Amino acid sequence: MRVKPHVHSSLHSAILNSLELPVRSFSQRMIGAALLDSSLYEEVEADQSAFRQAMVVVVISSLATGIGMGLRDGVRGLVAATIASLIGWLFWSWLTYFIGTRFFPTPETSSSWGELLRTTGFSATPGILRIFSFVPVVGIWMLATFVVGVRQALDYQSTWGAVMVCLLGWLIWVFVGVFLVPTAI
Repeated sequence: MRVKPHVHSSLHSAILNSLELPVRSFSQRMIGAALLDSSLYEEVEADQSAFRQAMVVVVISSLATGIGMGLRDGVRGLVAATIASLIGWLFWSWLTYFIGTRFFPTPETSSSWGELLRTTGFSATPGILRIFSFVPVVGIWMLATFVVGVRQALDYQSTWGAVMVCLLGWLIWVFVGVFLVPTAI
């Protein structure tokens, strides 16, 4: 399968639309995501079939986190944590999409929630290292990959714009998790 690159500049579009770039394998995509390769994020943004792969990355990362935590709550806890991670990914990605396209769009911003799901799903790749709970930089690395995924999906020219959207989305997510979810239970 081949996919055309996703570019919004008319000059670049005219040139690049005539090119077809090979699609990377699943493992190559994960490596590219972990290495903050913006062309990888553009590739998965444009490839609608990459959603399942993105979801698999989130599940693997979630399972690695549970194993790294020593399966404190057993298999049930691992399953619950995986489901919670999937729901968290869906919610934070939607929130980021909403904030980025409604409140902070740039003239180049043209995105869908699916594009955000694909890029942010692959941004969970470094989370696989959470199986080694003693690696403290994984959370920072995951945040960096999330920002790059958001920047590419929202077609931002500035990384700082993506940082602000991610930070605002995260603050809302924490508020919901701390104040609203416990009261609903």
